Amino acid sequence: MKLSAKVEYGVRAMAVLAFYHQTGPLPLRKIAEQEEISLKFLEQIVPGLRRSGLISSVRGSRGGYILSRSPDQIKVGDIVRAVEGPITPVNCLSEKEGDFCCHRKEACLTRPVWERLRDKINDVLDEVTLNELVDLKSVQTLK
Repeated sequence: MKLSAKVEYGVRAMAVLAFYHQTGPLPLRKIAEQEEISLKFLEQIVPGLRRSGLISSVRGSRGGYILSRSPDQIKVGDIVRAVEGPITPVNCLSEKEGDFCCHRKEACLTRPVWERLRDKINDVLDEVTLNELVDLKSVQTLK
């Protein structure tokens, strides 16, 4: 199982915003340059983060993007779900309306393993905050 590039880049962009949280808004261009992400691709990721209330935009010559909440209040799972939607390893567990839902739900022998996998993935992603990512980066920089 592999997370999409959108998820990876979304988390990286949010980590940069968390790292510079105290300095004010950051232009998307600066985030893209620092993380070596295509600006056009990053522009496709930002709307989901804004709709989810994770970031806000600031207009003007010193404008850019800022976190809408403190980095210790934003979990990696929040970012993943904002960019990609619900985290489900198989389609039959999807919470999105219109997605395939197996008619064998009650009789399915494999469903319990997929549910456990989904729950474990969500647990890990919901344990880690942006603040923790920034703290890890700070520790690595000091070495």
